[in-house]
Amino acid sequence: MLEQLLIFTRGGLILWTCKELGNALKGSPIDTLIRSCLLEERSGDVSFNHEAYTLKWTFHNDLGLVFVAVYQRILHLLYVDDLLSMVKQSFSEIYDPKRMAYDDFDETFRQLRKEAEARAEELRKTKQVGKPVTSVKKQGQVLKAGLEGGNKRIGEAASKKDDGDGNKAKVSNLTNGHSKENQQLENDSQETDLANGKENTSSNVAVDLSKLQKLRSKGVRGRGVRKADSIGNKSSKLAAAEPAKKATKKNRVWDDAAPKQSRLDFTDSVDENGNNDHVDVVAADQGESMMDKEEVFSSDSESDDDEEPGSDEKPAEAKKKGWFSSVFQSITGKANLEKTDLGPALKALKERLMTKNVAEEIAEKLCESVEASLEGKKLSSFTRISSTVQAAMEDALVRILTPRRSIDILRDVNAAKEQRRPYVVVFVGVNGVGKSTNLAKVAYWLQQHKVSVMMAACDTFRAGAVEQLRTHARRLQIPIYEKGYAKDPAAVAKEAIKVATDNGSDVVLVDTAGRMQDNEPLMRALSNLINGNQPDLVLFVGEALVGNDAVDQLSKFNQKLSDLSTSGNPRLIDGILLTKFDTIDDKVGAALSMVYISGSPVMFVGCGQSYTDLKKLNVKAIVKTLLK
Repeated sequence: MLEQLLIFTRGGLILWTCKELGNALKGSPIDTLIRSCLLEERSGDVSFNHEAYTLKWTFHNDLGLVFVAVYQRILHLLYVDDLLSMVKQSFSEIYDPKRMAYDDFDETFRQLRKEAEARAEELRKTKQVGKPVTSVKKQGQVLKAGLEGGNKRIGEAASKKDDGDGNKAKVSNLTNGHSKENQQLENDSQETDLANGKENTSSNVAVDLSKLQKLRSKGVRGRGVRKADSIGNKSSKLAAAEPAKKATKKNRVWDDAAPKQSRLDFTDSVDENGNNDHVDVVAADQGESMMDKEEVFSSDSESDDDEEPGSDEKPAEAKKKGWFSSVFQSITGKANLEKTDLGPALKALKERLMTKNVAEEIAEKLCESVEASLEGKKLSSFTRISSTVQAAMEDALVRILTPRRSIDILRDVNAAKEQRRPYVVVFVGVNGVGKSTNLAKVAYWLQQHKVSVMMAACDTFRAGAVEQLRTHARRLQIPIYEKGYAKDPAAVAKEAIKVATDNGSDVVLVDTAGRMQDNEPLMRALSNLINGNQPDLVLFVGEALVGNDAVDQLSKFNQKLSDLSTSGNPRLIDGILLTKFDTIDDKVGAALSMVYISGSPVMFVGCGQSYTDLKKLNVKAIVKTLLK
């Protein structure tokens, strides 16, 4: 049973709802659809499931209208798509932008619904009753006719042949198609083969042996030359390699036999007397963090003259056609855009996004969403289809990369400070992406804003992780809470938050062990840490180098945190920190893939080795790079 059908504008104004249905929907599925699909460029999907409901929708892009049908998830209503199409056509005929109420559409909808239900019922009966019986009968007739026709053709062909003695072959008796004569023919043929078996076998072997001897004679000569060459090359290589000797590394003495090596910690520079005077200098000479610098984005016009997506022409041919062809296409083309018109441009855009390291699944969904937003829309005068598609894709990318909610860490830190508690940030991610290094960059940025920071070494799994974080803490003159290795990270984080509360620290930065998204024990330990301490921010640290892996990592991290959570409202990833952003040139697609799959914004971008190399994501620059 259909629960509800709504018609509203893209601006959110509800024009009409079915009063007959008028059922109270639980959980606000329409609002969830708008937030999760329409605003997140997932409108190209077929349907959307929310709790107990399934939602289907269609657009009238020329009028800017959205038609949504809601029904129970356990039902499979066959007439919903047909009903939406008929409602869209009928309502567009009476739509007036100045009009706000459409009470006269109730009777029209009632008739359309009856018609759609009748069609669906007729189609269901046809599938269940009519087609299986006729198909079986037709299949039997075709099979029988094929056997009779085949036997008849074999008999005719065999009757024309002569067996050498002037006698016609007995195979012509097959024209009647009886099974007895078929069996007799098989028996005769088997006896003939047995009688002449020796002669046929000997002749076949003789032919095979002659061919084999020829192949062997050729192969032996070829292999002989190649073998000689290989031996010669091998001997020459050995002769050339003999004079070179492998350089041996000098062994370091680690025990008491080396009295001059009084310390084994080589992370900081130490003078001859063993004094470490390098800590104060490092923290003072770093300068201003790039987070506080406004990045100037210059809109270059270089790509304006480039070939636009969707055109398979060479650049010279495109310039020859030029302005007149685009005007002619705009004036004499179709009034409304169709899928066939949008196909070439969207295909070129998809390939372009994939070359920029966007995951294939994400690129395909984006193109489907843009197609859904443009289908049926009128093409403006003096505008090419490729330009319209690229403009729509640019708007879609900006909407995706722009955060849905503002996350201002400094503001949230002050709010937590008023509550006399520390602001807790947990850094999570896979192995080797740079969690500890970028945690130190965030700590340095917070220090510049007069925020007292404490580090918590909760990576009790990887050897050297505590020493690495301790080195950053010494250089930045930040207190660190550590308990060594083989400890419960959730307990270490809890004690660190308690110590920070007693000492009056404003922020606690929690470092965790790197783990693969499929590692069940480590993911369970991470879930316990997050659910047990309830941090204010969970940052996923990921590499900008990955493409499809970013989708798999983020989706599985969120899925594991949700599945392993013991609370009814599990904590998921709140933001993303992209590392190694200075090594990818124009392959910036990982940022888009991560934001699209998780819905979380990119809050920090690591772009170097020093503590100042941390900046914000420039959305305009990313979009321009993706479409360049």
